[in-house]
Amino acid sequence: MIKPPATLVRRTPWPAGTSRAVGTPLQPSVVYSSDSPDALDDLYEGRAPGYSYAREGHPNADVLATKIDGMEGATGGFIVGSGMAAVTAAMFGLLKAGDHVLGGNQLYGRSMRMMSNELPRMGIETSLADPSDAEAMAAAIRPNTRMILIEVVSNPTLRVADVAGIARVAKDAGALLVVDNTFTTPRGFRPFDHGADIVIHSVTKLLAGHSDVTLGYVAARDPDHNAAMRGTAVTLGLTPSPFDCWLAERGLYSFELRYDRAEENAARLADHLATLPGIRRVIYPTRPDHPDHNRAVSLLNGRGGCMVTFEIEGGRAQTNALVRAAENIAFAPTLGDIGTTLSHPATSSHRALTPERRAELGLGEGVFRVSVGVEPDDLLLAEFTAAVHASQSV
Repeated sequence: MIKPPATLVRRTPWPAGTSRAVGTPLQPSVVYSSDSPDALDDLYEGRAPGYSYAREGHPNADVLATKIDGMEGATGGFIVGSGMAAVTAAMFGLLKAGDHVLGGNQLYGRSMRMMSNELPRMGIETSLADPSDAEAMAAAIRPNTRMILIEVVSNPTLRVADVAGIARVAKDAGALLVVDNTFTTPRGFRPFDHGADIVIHSVTKLLAGHSDVTLGYVAARDPDHNAAMRGTAVTLGLTPSPFDCWLAERGLYSFELRYDRAEENAARLADHLATLPGIRRVIYPTRPDHPDHNRAVSLLNGRGGCMVTFEIEGGRAQTNALVRAAENIAFAPTLGDIGTTLSHPATSSHRALTPERRAELGLGEGVFRVSVGVEPDDLLLAEFTAAVHASQSV
């Protein structure tokens, strides 16, 4: 029996017993007490396990990180407050003024903004090249290139990076290869098996899978790099919420089931969209008409993933009509939800680019990206058929 505290201000000890919870306990405590200054020294200096202050780590973050480590074949990865916090930890933890970062030219919109705005303010040079062309990436290397950032499958044009070629380029240049594996996930691709030095995730998306958490993950092959990134994350306060970590871990239990079902739906939706009048093009990695089809089949082992991009005929009137007609599909600038969502790069992820720059990337007004969910596939096909028809009836 627990002895009651002398006053309500005192903490009541947690009940002890011979059984334990099946579900992971949620531990929202900000601070942790130690038995003595010596015990605290042991904790901080790595001689004993434990926690001191939640900004520096907490159990729910470690449980989640350990699970993703296992998925990625990593050791020592850690959780931060968002996918962009993971990018920040890698860049600000391992770069300094005067260094150069080479990025893929179709990165996630906020990663592009970091490359174009934030890093140059800190004295870090940046440039972009086509990641589907390793020779173009090699040509963009500078004497001070210290990092290359790519996505395996680009957002939202779904181009497939020449990962093997870029890994060779990075090694020859003495640069770190950072791979954002958010789209492909460890289910589709494991970057460390292909020469990556650092892997990052927006856990917010497919891994958590329910649009109710905001988290990121980052892991390095080199333990010293992990330590440097973690130290920067703690200093900058890129702290993850214990509750979000708890929710994300729960989401991971169904991840493989969700991913496989959504991928099946995506492949069928892509083929169906290609048959509809008013569709200008459909982009899906395993379709024969994809520009990187052969590489996608080889690199991704025939898996196309859960994202489909398509373009309709027309302009803003037609895009508005499509979204309004797809009333049961959330129009939202996100991906990875258990349900299908629809986004419009020109007004969301890539809105900061000029129309001319978007056109160069193939992101015209009629382009949509679909994050395909686990609904019955016949329902999805019917909903998109009706929406595309409505767009062309304006």
